[in-house]
Amino acid sequence: MERAREHASTGELDSPAQRSEGAGTALELLVHGVGGTTPEEMLNDPRTVRITGDATAAVFRRADDADAEQRPEDYRGEPVREAYVWCNLTSGNGARALWLLLLPFMVVNLAHWMRPTTRGRKRVVRLYGLLVRLTGLTLTVLLVAAACEVALDLTAWQCAGTRACVKEHSWLGFLSPDVSGGGWWSQPGRRLALACLVPAALTGLLWYLSHRTWSAYESQQPMSRKAEPDEETGRTGLGRPGFWYGRRLVARLRAAHTAAGFLTVAAAVGTSAARYDRLSGGPAVLGVLGRLLDATLVVGAAVVLWVVCRRGRSENRLDQELDQTLVRWLPVGSIALLALTLVYAGWSRPDWHSTGRLPGDMTFGGIALVQGLLVIVLGVVARILYRARPDTRTAMRGLAGPAVAMLACALGGVMSGGVSQRVADWLDGTRESLPGPPVLLTWQASVIPPLLVVLAALVGWLARRSWQLRGREMETVELDYKGEPKDTARTRRIAGTRAMAALTDRAPRMVGVISSVTLLLGAGALAGALATEDTPGEAAQGAYAFVQGAAETAQALGSWLIGFGFILFVTWGRRAYKDPAARRTIGILWDVGTFWPRAAHPFAPPCYAERAVPDLTWRMATWIRATGGRLVLSGHSQGSVLAAAAAWQLKPSVRKRVALLTYGSPLERLYGRWFPAHFGPAALTSLHREVACWRNLYRLTDPIGGPVRLPGDCGPQVDREPLKDPLAYGRTERQPLPAPILGHSDYQADPAFADERERLLRRLRPDVPAPRARDDDGGVLESS
Repeated sequence: MERAREHASTGELDSPAQRSEGAGTALELLVHGVGGTTPEEMLNDPRTVRITGDATAAVFRRADDADAEQRPEDYRGEPVREAYVWCNLTSGNGARALWLLLLPFMVVNLAHWMRPTTRGRKRVVRLYGLLVRLTGLTLTVLLVAAACEVALDLTAWQCAGTRACVKEHSWLGFLSPDVSGGGWWSQPGRRLALACLVPAALTGLLWYLSHRTWSAYESQQPMSRKAEPDEETGRTGLGRPGFWYGRRLVARLRAAHTAAGFLTVAAAVGTSAARYDRLSGGPAVLGVLGRLLDATLVVGAAVVLWVVCRRGRSENRLDQELDQTLVRWLPVGSIALLALTLVYAGWSRPDWHSTGRLPGDMTFGGIALVQGLLVIVLGVVARILYRARPDTRTAMRGLAGPAVAMLACALGGVMSGGVSQRVADWLDGTRESLPGPPVLLTWQASVIPPLLVVLAALVGWLARRSWQLRGREMETVELDYKGEPKDTARTRRIAGTRAMAALTDRAPRMVGVISSVTLLLGAGALAGALATEDTPGEAAQGAYAFVQGAAETAQALGSWLIGFGFILFVTWGRRAYKDPAARRTIGILWDVGTFWPRAAHPFAPPCYAERAVPDLTWRMATWIRATGGRLVLSGHSQGSVLAAAAAWQLKPSVRKRVALLTYGSPLERLYGRWFPAHFGPAALTSLHREVACWRNLYRLTDPIGGPVRLPGDCGPQVDREPLKDPLAYGRTERQPLPAPILGHSDYQADPAFADERERLLRRLRPDVPAPRARDDDGGVLESS
């Protein structure tokens, strides 16, 4: 009994004599892709039952197969099919579209996992992770600072202190000294103290969402086991026991980022009052309190930096500890400091009047400068890692992480500048009675039109390349369907689909160009903001007027584009969560981003794989232990990535009893190129050697899936020749109606799918000898 308990906790296989039921049964565990589906569609049967799981993610079978293990003789010729349905982890009601507002956080978290592959150089790897975490911290500060700009500076300081603005917005009347007749709230410090509740509430909401989504999506513990010896060599970290359970790190970062948010609000309120006390020569006690407040804010910022700089994830074991004191008291301490700041700012200062704008230029300029320096240093570190083990298939020669981090900073800057400018326009209208947002935010909004021009040029270049490639593909299509009656329109349509699918491979160049232009435009915006503060000489007045006019035009256009883009952004996000067709179009980018654990930013959207991977691991391990049968793990699109991650999490004795069938898989085409440290050639080669067997199917018309491209003898073993798409060129006896071009969908419709599944099942049978055997295509199938 004790031994049975031990096996149940570790997933170790019992001897064949102990498996009385289900011996010889084969199981095909289907994992769907990014578009999501229903168990009825996956199993091709209207009657399905849930075997295990809940309303969020579950395993289903046909109703007739529910007790298949008790009737193994009925399933000698075909496998029992199960469907793992996980689409509710990434879709649901339309309110989840608000997660798109956290896109900069998700993108910077993505950059953490894009580091180049390396062996050794642990200090450089840690430095890479530290730089990304610091970049993520600047994004949190930037978001809260932008909220402070809108609520404190534009609304409470500028508009409430201006008669013309309050006249148009009567709801601010109780804050205005002109309307309320010097009421209690009319003093600037008290107005700021009241308005700071908005950014403070935003920080609290981010903390709540991070905590709630962790409990709902990522709190599932993986199967407990010891680390394998080779996991220290760096082939991939996805197989480590603690990879899919980052509770300690997420809680630590959540505490630090929450504290950073509240400290930013406290600084926005307190430093303004402290500056007035120093300049006005008021009571000495207020001057002392102001200096103490500034010193406390510096100490708090140092503590936050220390927490973020501490070592990140612990993956070699299942780390269930929690830094209780740090996690609990760091946010509480920052809230207490904010409360003291509000009391200090609310102290009566009858002679204090709000003029101009709050000192936000230095804040936003400092954030932009720090972000630029972090990205540049991150690029140097990434290049050092890449040169240690160069791989031509790695996206952007190892610079993908810094480029994506730059895009995250650009998204944060553009959103901050655009929202601030739109609120300023709404409050002031055409009266020009308000100073408006800081100059840098205005310049950041002005970079949007030139960036769109660059995007339009890139789209034109891609269209030209696609047109050229379609011309070349037309000859290839005619050779693939040799002997068929020629149909120019049909050939052009097939060739065009192949050419459009090939555009995915040009994504690294697109990201590289956009990130480089963004860095240059950001530097130009910072320089323009600094130059605006200086008065030019008479000789430069003409040039200055021209540049200033062009900047104002671009700023006005960029401001409106931000508003339009925000509406379009949320609309598309809502549609992507509710419309399967839209999810197939844009969902792959979102699902790639939320596949990875939150290692760099705790406010990023939740990681669905921290629920899905343990689900699959537990299901495979317990079923094989209970039956001793054969198992084919069948994954489509993003499901193949989950399947590979789950296979890495299995114990070696269980992994050797699993065959892998992937189709429409982005394992190498997207993940191998963009995340080489975890899905590079070494990682995929080790997976191929450690599972029983593996076959991969793909089409040239598929924009997402592709070959695995394993080096040496592994290549022909895994990748089958590209499947024909469409299955028939014209009308035939078997296809009397025109066959559709399937692209990324419906791989099961191809007869090759059933052939490959049957071949994998034959390779898993106990009576198959160990030596190599050649398959029908001339490839080599290796037995483990």
